[in-house]
Amino acid sequence: MTADPGTPTATYRLQLQPAFPFAAAERAVPYLASLGVSHLHLSPVLEAVPGSTHGYDVVDHSAVRAELGGVAGLRALARTARAHGLGLIVDVVPNHMAAPAPERLNAPLWEVLRNGSKSPYARWFDIDWRAQDGKVLLPVLGGPLGEEWRRLRIEDGTLRYYDHAFPLRPGTEGLPLPALLDAQWYRLGWWRLARTELNYRRFFTISELIAVRVEDPEVFHATHATLLELVREGVVDGLRIDHPDGLADPEGYLRRLDRAVRAATGDGHGGDGRGTTPEGEGGQRTAPENGDGLRLTPEGEGGRRAAPEDGGRGAAPEGGGGRWTVVEKILARDEPLPASWPVAGTTGYDALHHIDGLFVDPDGLEKLTALYRAFAAPPADLGGDWAATVRRAAREVVTHELAAEVARLTRTASRICAADVRLRDHAPWALRTAIREVLVRLPVYRPYASVGTPPATDADAVLLRSAAAGAREAFTVPLEARVVEVVRDAALGRLGDGPDHRDFCARFAQTAAALRAKSVEDTAFYRYTPLLSAGEVGGDPGRPAVTPEEFHAFAARRLRDWPAGGTVLSTHDTKRSADARARVTALTECPAWWGRTVAELTRSAPAPDPHLAWTAWQTALALGHGDAERLVPAVLKGVREAGLRTTWTERNAAYEEEVTAFLTAGPCAAGPSVWAAIGAEVDGPARANALGAALLHLTMPGVPDLYMGTEHLWTALVDPDNRRPPEPGAERQAQGLAAEKPLLTRAALRLRRERPEWFGPGSGYAPLTAEGPTAAHCTAFVRTGAGGRDGAITVVTRLSRRLAEAGGWGATRLPLPPGRWRDLLTGRTAEGSAALAELLSRLPVALLVRT
Repeated sequence: MTADPGTPTATYRLQLQPAFPFAAAERAVPYLASLGVSHLHLSPVLEAVPGSTHGYDVVDHSAVRAELGGVAGLRALARTARAHGLGLIVDVVPNHMAAPAPERLNAPLWEVLRNGSKSPYARWFDIDWRAQDGKVLLPVLGGPLGEEWRRLRIEDGTLRYYDHAFPLRPGTEGLPLPALLDAQWYRLGWWRLARTELNYRRFFTISELIAVRVEDPEVFHATHATLLELVREGVVDGLRIDHPDGLADPEGYLRRLDRAVRAATGDGHGGDGRGTTPEGEGGQRTAPENGDGLRLTPEGEGGRRAAPEDGGRGAAPEGGGGRWTVVEKILARDEPLPASWPVAGTTGYDALHHIDGLFVDPDGLEKLTALYRAFAAPPADLGGDWAATVRRAAREVVTHELAAEVARLTRTASRICAADVRLRDHAPWALRTAIREVLVRLPVYRPYASVGTPPATDADAVLLRSAAAGAREAFTVPLEARVVEVVRDAALGRLGDGPDHRDFCARFAQTAAALRAKSVEDTAFYRYTPLLSAGEVGGDPGRPAVTPEEFHAFAARRLRDWPAGGTVLSTHDTKRSADARARVTALTECPAWWGRTVAELTRSAPAPDPHLAWTAWQTALALGHGDAERLVPAVLKGVREAGLRTTWTERNAAYEEEVTAFLTAGPCAAGPSVWAAIGAEVDGPARANALGAALLHLTMPGVPDLYMGTEHLWTALVDPDNRRPPEPGAERQAQGLAAEKPLLTRAALRLRRERPEWFGPGSGYAPLTAEGPTAAHCTAFVRTGAGGRDGAITVVTRLSRRLAEAGGWGATRLPLPPGRWRDLLTGRTAEGSAALAELLSRLPVALLVRT
């Protein structure tokens, strides 16, 4: 792990968009500085599709997004932030770019569409030129070409289709339309063809996002030059790397990035590790223009070529300072982050899972799951059993949504076998079957094997051997089953070091990541729903509960291995905010009540199916009310993702109308008495869960990232809530939990800022164990500086309803380290063996420092 200077004490995520540009963020700086964070964490800042509310659809890596205020606006934000003691972290999107409409917005892609595989920009994009007769399939038509024919037109030297505008291959401008279409380097096709015919890699299953070959050194430098210049200038102080599992070689990319950042910060004139390019106005790197007046990036026309590199796996050079960098890596429950990656750690979804799980009552969850199965009656593989649901979802995705990706792997595997006499006579159907069967059995996002490089550990070999053993069961003829070993060894990079070997090894891992995301997070999470809060990014709905011992062990590993890694509770991708999940998790403490309640509510407002009723009412409970503008789109998203009766691509309009009608007549029409009754059961434990999770997040090992607005009580759903403009510093009238949470957040953040030695790398962490009849309901630990001096104590209540049912804290006490301690939240003091009934009488949590 690289120990980077300038480790944040805490970051605050802002989702930039045209309605909240750099200037708006600049106005929020004084408030955010007073809150106690050390850095602003910005969503992507490079030029994106006009109007984008997220910025992950980049169209131009050479420019800071004009709609946000351009490079001048970003520099002004950095100056104001620095004047208030804050730095900037920016989100980097290396895996893909937008395939926008009009296509001219993406200049490198435009050049590829005009000049084909011979274009100097063809190397930018992950296109299989051996498929589709050497053309790029563009699945943009609303129907088959024969039906859309009349909507195509030639205008101003381009081919037009609604908002789309495609370049024409030189010399084809005067051809009749049929001949003109056939003469292009692209093929316009019905959007449904993307599933089976697409010949470029995309982000998951989104054809509007085309994958970038950032593993190519020239492509890396062209796509990172502006960001590195911003790092060199001191505008950017750290990086968040989006979706590294989509890359052909994540470690190679991270090593190249680390070297480039060190080079950019290590000399007086800047640079990206291979020299500099001329700068235009305002310090922006200016690229030449082509004949269409489009700005191009350097290596294509008139730019410098990259110096030879070692493939990105060499040791980082000495000298120059790195910058704090975290990766959006989704880890399985017991999966470690590769120790050789030169990063501070993950963005923190692994921490989210361990924090949330601490507040799940395992006994109550078992009862809740039994009630769910009795009420919704889902088949085992369609929501009744977690493992079976995941396996079926994976099979559906790998054979349907990812059919084109599997087809590419099959073509590559066939060429590998044909080129080696020892591997011949494996039929394409057998290779395709083996690829699918191995993929669906992988328990993690992806392996990290590569051709010609010894593995850092044998973890990839172990998991692929296990997957292959199960995959053999798909074959009835033992000799045919040997094809599974071919696929396994090709995925491990053991069959050779030619171009096809490298391609298969990388593409297999990339497809595995897409399969895991689509089958687990975007399908199984919406089918298996006994407890909606467990279906969160990086979570394990089959085993969501975490014991205090497991939490402490995780925290200790974090401090030992990744002390500066990120931690999160809410992000732009979480399906429900932390406070919404806290409410749902409370149901594990009152399962019988919930079973009766949802049955009674459904009798008064029948749902199209019981599974919908269960999930819709839990979603409404997460919000605490039935706001139709938020609840209806969220539930419709859920039923489409689940794919049980409607999907995004095969809409069942009649069913969706029934869903909307049920929501309108049920949760959205529920009166005050219904919500008062729900609040009487849920609000108390939800308060303890929300405050406990917030305090753990802010004081456990790692760098906490606060999503915009979550310093306040914030019950939100991924859509549409995560698309809203930020409102930092907005005046709020609050009482109860709504007043307690910002008090807690501000106190913990300011403590981290004032005493970073207690929380950052080199600090200490030790569990504290309560004593007494209800000790299991207290989780506590002490954070200390080097040598165990001074420090802060975190105390939280878990399973508060069960605690109340047991008679409260009673004689339970928490032995404190020597000294007199003061609670920063209440002002109360304690020493020796503190009575928890007194220490936690006002709040279910405490943050203690020595007086």
